[in-house]
Amino acid sequence: MTEKIKNQLKQRKSGIKKLINKEYSNKKSLAIEKNTYMLYPVSMYVISKKSSLNGSILVPGSKSQTIRAVFMALLADGNSTINNPLPSSDGLSAFNAAVSLGAKIQKTDNKWHISGLNGILKAPASVIDTGNSGTTTSFVTGLCTLIDGFAVITGDEQICSRPVRPAINAFSELGANCFITRPDSDCPPIVVGGKLHGGICHLPGMNSQHVSAILVPGALIPAEQNISIEVENPKETSYIQMTIEWMKKFGVEAQASSDFKHYKVSGGQKYKAAEVTVSSDWSGVAFPLVAAVCTQSNVTITGLNFSDPQADKQIIDILIKMGACIEKDTQNGTVKVCGGKPLLNDITIDMNDIPDALPALCIAACYSSGKTTFTTLAHIRQKESDRVSVMTEELTKCGAKIECSPDSMTIFGGNPIHGAEIDSRKDHRIAMAMAVCGMFCQGQMKISDAECADVSFPGFYELFKTHGADFQIFQ
Repeated sequence: MTEKIKNQLKQRKSGIKKLINKEYSNKKSLAIEKNTYMLYPVSMYVISKKSSLNGSILVPGSKSQTIRAVFMALLADGNSTINNPLPSSDGLSAFNAAVSLGAKIQKTDNKWHISGLNGILKAPASVIDTGNSGTTTSFVTGLCTLIDGFAVITGDEQICSRPVRPAINAFSELGANCFITRPDSDCPPIVVGGKLHGGICHLPGMNSQHVSAILVPGALIPAEQNISIEVENPKETSYIQMTIEWMKKFGVEAQASSDFKHYKVSGGQKYKAAEVTVSSDWSGVAFPLVAAVCTQSNVTITGLNFSDPQADKQIIDILIKMGACIEKDTQNGTVKVCGGKPLLNDITIDMNDIPDALPALCIAACYSSGKTTFTTLAHIRQKESDRVSVMTEELTKCGAKIECSPDSMTIFGGNPIHGAEIDSRKDHRIAMAMAVCGMFCQGQMKISDAECADVSFPGFYELFKTHGADFQIFQ
C-alpha cells in the first residue's frame, strides 16, 4: 500500500465516527435520497392461536433473487426491468443502496425499472444503511470495491453483530481498501474503497454471501486479469449457484468446481441489461407449508419454480419423508397440502444448503411424534440471530424436548406444545416460525417484535389471516 493511500485511509478513519454518529445513530433522521423507499415499522406483537389454513396461497417473490437482480441491473449497460420484485425491507435496502451508488430506478405496478451504470458506480454521498439485510451488506461491500473513493456501510443492531472479517480479508487480498471501524470488532460498520484487481483470495466458507460478493464485481476488473476464490469449508452452496445463474441472465460468466471449493471469474466482461422475473421465495414457502401440514388445513401453494436453484425447495421432500400428505405439480408450479396427518417418522436432516429452513422445520419437528435430528448447523448460528440457540430456548419454553451440540440439534417429538411469550430477537424467521407454532399448540403464542417478518415476507400475518389463521396484531 502506497504512503498516499495510507494517509487517505488515516484521514478517513479519523472522520468515520463522526460521520456514523451524524448519519446513523438516529435512523429516523437519516436523509433518504429522492425516489428511495424506507420501512419504519412500529413495534408490535402478535398473538397466534389454534387455527388452520384453507384456499390458494401465493407466496411473495424471492428476497435473494430480488437483491441479486437489483445489483446486476445496477452494473448493466442499459435499462433493465425486474418483474415481481420483493418490496420487503431487505429488498428495499438493496433498492436504496443501488440509488446511493448512482442508479435511477422507477417503480411501476409489480415492476422495477433500473437504468444501469455500465459498471461505473459513484461514491455515495452518505452512509449506506443496509438495514437488516445481510445479503445487501455483502453485495454492496463487493460493489464498493469498484468505486473511486470510499463508502461507509452499516446496518441495524443485528448487522453490526455479524462477522464480516473474512470478506474484508479476502477483498484486501485482491487490492481493495477495506477496514472495520471498530478495532475490537469483526463486524460492521465498515469502510470500503477500490480498486479491486485480479489474484487469489481465501474464505472459510461459513457465509456463501462473501463468495457471491467477490464474483459479481470480479467480472468487471481489467480484461487481462482473473480472480480465483479458494474456500476451505463451503456452506450454502445453492446460493452461490443462484448468483452464478443470475450473472448469466445479465451476460456474465463465472465458474465453480464440483466440490464448490474453487471459483473463478475473468475480468473484462460486461453486464448487459435484461428483463428478468423473480420467482416465489422457497424460504417463504416453508411457513405456509409447515402451517398447513401441522393443522387441519387444505391448501394449494401456487407460483412455484421447481427449477429454481434455491435449495429450500427440499423442504417439500423432507416433510413428505416425515409423513406429510403433500402433492407436487412441478409442471404447473403448485403444491397441495392436506394437513393434520400425524408425522411419525424419525429423520436426520443435513442443513448445510438450507440454513433458512431451520426455524420452520423445527416447528414441524415439534408437531411430529418422531425424532428429528438437524446436522451441519454452525453457519446457522451466524444469521440474524443464533437460530439454533434461539429456537432451542423458545421451543423449550413451549414444552419441547431438545438436545443441542455446537453443530447439531435433536428434537424429540410427541411432547405436548403449549403457548408462551416469545422473544423473536427481531429475527424474521423466528417470528414467523413461532406464529406458525401457535396454530397447533395449546393456549396462545405471543411473539414480540413481530413486525420483523417484513424483512422477507411483507404482509405475512395479513395473508395468513385471510386464509384462516387466528392471528391478532397489536401495536
